[in-house]
Amino acid sequence: MSVKQHIPNAITCLNLLSGCVGVILAIKGCYYGVACCVALSALFDFLDGFMARLLGAYSPMGKELDSLADLVSFGLAPALLVMYGLRLSLPVDVAWLSYAALLIPVFSALRLAKFNIDTRQTHSFIGLPVPADALWWIGVCHTFAAGEVLPLWQTVCVLLSIGLFSYLMVSEIPMFSLKFSSYGWRGNAIRYTLLGAAVVLLVWLGLAGLAPIIGLYILLSLWQWKRAA
Repeated sequence: MSVKQHIPNAITCLNLLSGCVGVILAIKGCYYGVACCVALSALFDFLDGFMARLLGAYSPMGKELDSLADLVSFGLAPALLVMYGLRLSLPVDVAWLSYAALLIPVFSALRLAKFNIDTRQTHSFIGLPVPADALWWIGVCHTFAAGEVLPLWQTVCVLLSIGLFSYLMVSEIPMFSLKFSSYGWRGNAIRYTLLGAAVVLLVWLGLAGLAPIIGLYILLSLWQWKRAA
């Protein structure tokens, strides 16, 4: 096997390494550190696929390694950050509810396993992609960033969101991909709309803007699905 065959897998290992650092920082409650690790993992997740296509270096091992790295970077790291945030807000006698956050990596694993055997997801997704779920939780967790206890209604919303987004990852709802086959407006209007809104929301809200961006992505996907039905 030539050296170029190993390049995508090496990049995937960088994704995993960044995710492991994110896990450590999540345990310590380092919100911005975890956000940086998830962003870095997302970059490596893009680059490994890009290099695999560029070099023609696809392999079954690379596919499985990518899923394992994604589970740590986009499943476990955000989940531990959510757990940390919930522990700040939940009364001591119900602090065990913070373990609900572990549903995030469980359903991320189910989503990744499903993706690996589902031949329908070549140009789009069926269910919410795991990196998108991670970005949602990074945005949500920045409501904890000041170290303040959340009001009860916000804590309940976080717990309910864990259930909702776990379902979305394994659902049969079509979600569009940001891959461009051409760069014209025709056929890409929904992608440009999301990207434009993302820039505005990130400038306006900072990292907290990630949550409404993913919310908009889900709504646009639902709109496109219903329109095509």
